[in-house]
Amino acid sequence: MFRYLGKRILFMAISLFLIVTSTFFLMHAIPGGPFTSEKKVPEEIKKALEAKYGLDKPLFEQYTDYLVDVIQWDLGPSFTEKSSTVNDMINRGFPVSAHLGLQAIAIAVFGGITLGVIAALKHNKWQDYTGMIIAVLGLSVPSFILATFYQYVFSIELGWFPIAKWESFEYTVLPSLALAASPLAFIARLTRSNMIEVLGQDYIKTAKSKGLSSFVITVKHAIRNALLPVITYLGPLIANVLTGSFVIERIFGIPGLGREFVLSISNRDYTVIMGTTVFYSILLVVLVLLVDLAYTFVDPRIKLAGGGKE
Repeated sequence: MFRYLGKRILFMAISLFLIVTSTFFLMHAIPGGPFTSEKKVPEEIKKALEAKYGLDKPLFEQYTDYLVDVIQWDLGPSFTEKSSTVNDMINRGFPVSAHLGLQAIAIAVFGGITLGVIAALKHNKWQDYTGMIIAVLGLSVPSFILATFYQYVFSIELGWFPIAKWESFEYTVLPSLALAASPLAFIARLTRSNMIEVLGQDYIKTAKSKGLSSFVITVKHAIRNALLPVITYLGPLIANVLTGSFVIERIFGIPGLGREFVLSISNRDYTVIMGTTVFYSILLVVLVLLVDLAYTFVDPRIKLAGGGKE
């Protein structure tokens, strides 16, 4: 177990090093810079700003300085928001993004598993067809299209929910539903296909022959084994939902980290772009590790030992 964790942590460190390196050099390969758009600023002021932020140093020296700062979890100042550092922006914006993302994930997981189980138990019946139509629509329609549709129908036409901003629970409903649509549809399809396969296994037939109720067979035996692929999807799902919230936050005027990331791209704010990328990369690799560890709780037959899973 400890040997496995040691190897995984080593691979995580190597992955993060490669991500930091590639992000840094890709950002500096883009034409222009954070002060290029300031056309009315005299050239000497631009040079002074570049000297202040160390952008006049050789590229490799900038890279080594940034690498040391990242190890110390100092992601640097924002070039456009002078009163804040990248760490301040993450501390301020990520709790909002996490609230929205976790709420969307809860809707996606609960709704997707429920829809997939019902579709599998009612295979080739109207419940199955209805569930899969919903799943196809959820996968086909982009979240930003759903977001504007929800705003028009439920805010403008019906007046049930606020159209934008982030103040109380009712402000979270529409963005959470828009963000949850695609992962809910994917989980529903994944659960359905695995449930159908599991329900055809011999041990399910044996359980039926013993007189166990359909509820016990479904909950105790079928769902538990059918959820393993869903758990595999949860790690990337959480990271994807959090990063996918960038556009949703922009549409609904939510003061999360996603909005800061979108603005930093348009402003060429190097440190914010690189800092948020590194932050989400750390989040992703940690979640993937936690998902692997979660296998042992869902299925005790899976053991983590030596260099991998058995």
